[in-house]
Amino acid sequence: MNALLSPQPPVFPHYHETPRFSPQRPVSPLSGMANRKRKADEDGDETMSPLSSPAISSRTLARPSKKVRSNEIIGRPLALPRLLETLDASQLRSVLERICELHSDIREDVVSEAPRPSVSSAVHVLQGYQRKLNEAVPYGESSAEYTYYRVKEPLVALIDALSDFTPQYLPPNETQPTKSLQFLDDATKLIHELPDWEPQAYRHHKENAYDEISKAWALVISEAGKRGGGINLHSGGWDQRLAHHNEQSGGRLSSAISVMANSIGWMGSGPNSSGNPAEQNSILNQLMSGAYGPPVRVGPW
Repeated sequence: MNALLSPQPPVFPHYHETPRFSPQRPVSPLSGMANRKRKADEDGDETMSPLSSPAISSRTLARPSKKVRSNEIIGRPLALPRLLETLDASQLRSVLERICELHSDIREDVVSEAPRPSVSSAVHVLQGYQRKLNEAVPYGESSAEYTYYRVKEPLVALIDALSDFTPQYLPPNETQPTKSLQFLDDATKLIHELPDWEPQAYRHHKENAYDEISKAWALVISEAGKRGGGINLHSGGWDQRLAHHNEQSGGRLSSAISVMANSIGWMGSGPNSSGNPAEQNSILNQLMSGAYGPPVRVGPW
């Protein structure tokens, strides 16, 4: 009986004593994830794994492209845009002219696509040739022969440029008489400033230039005289300008003066005005009444 009983009496906790609990170990957050992952594997749910998501697996990450530069330093020619930056206007014209000479199709494209030169731009080019001529004149006293051979090359260049630019502003290529007359006015001023050589043998450049410009004046005046009886020539003061040019040239523009007189002579105020007074009054009356020229139809008739 004594063997069945414990030798120590049982110990009962005091009712007023605070119970003591064993300290609990902190739960790691990774343990929960591991449990959840094991749970997902056991249940066969693949949606819990971010690597198994079809949206992520099929998505490609866009990265900014980087310009690949070679670490190898070697000599190479400039790219075309950089090369063109180093060329001035004269060099560009020379390159373009050589290309056009080699390729006729490119030449036609350049001529057709280039804008029409304005009167001011053409006169600016001619003034550049004139400056080169003035810079070639020797300083001090020198013989006419020496001066002529010093300025012959830029002189011929200016005369050739005048001959090339003038047809651009003549009808039928130029349809506006005002532009044609403006160019001829500036070109004639340049001819006035050409040197007057004492020996007659050296004057042929300037005399030929006067002859050519006089023919150009005559052509433009003749075409302008067909519009409104030439009233635009008189209202614009071109008859007076031409008379002044003729006087300054020593009468070398006489052919143009004759055409001007025939174009506006009916007004009675042009240089060397002449003609039948009855015919002049008839044209004037038609202009005043608005009946000059072909009748203008109005309406569908």
